[in-house]
Amino acid sequence: MKKILMMMAALLTVSLSACSQGNKTKENKDGKVLVAYFSASGVTRGVAQQLAEVTGGTLHEIKPEQLYTDADLDWRNRQSRSSVEMQDKSSRPAITDKLSDMKDYSVVYVGFPIWWNTCPTIINTFMETYDFQGKTVIPFATSGSSSIKKACEDLKAAYPNFDWMEGKLLNRVSKDDLKKWVETHVISSKN
Repeated sequence: MKKILMMMAALLTVSLSACSQGNKTKENKDGKVLVAYFSASGVTRGVAQQLAEVTGGTLHEIKPEQLYTDADLDWRNRQSRSSVEMQDKSSRPAITDKLSDMKDYSVVYVGFPIWWNTCPTIINTFMETYDFQGKTVIPFATSGSSSIKKACEDLKAAYPNFDWMEGKLLNRVSKDDLKKWVETHVISSKN
């Protein structure tokens, strides 16, 4: 009986999530999960590491070819590297350490800090580097004061053919909170 109730709850969760996103959720056929993240200060890295542990997924850092310095990240300076990149919607900072096995993953969590109320342009570089056809993509973010709402809207608008699931802001989140969130996606992996 307990198994039946858990399966019904999982199916209901998948149905509700799919309805709220306007996309049909795909099954995680082979169970391989990727947790890809960009982190300028280390905060998003910490969350991504915990998320990889919770999901059993593979951790992958989205590394800029040219690392960001403190001066690059000065949002108060309109001429800082990050300010210039965020003002240019076509900006695509180069990345290193590219994945050779992206085709093996059916679920991809994509993490980033919120910059200027959206995702950093390096996330667009990552999204445009790989084929996400047939993959479920789940954004997560960290932020000092912004929500993830606009970042999710921007990503869905830029990549409307991807199978997006609802993203979440994961500030100061515990492993238990992460487990509960992951369970709402009915996704786990043992790579």
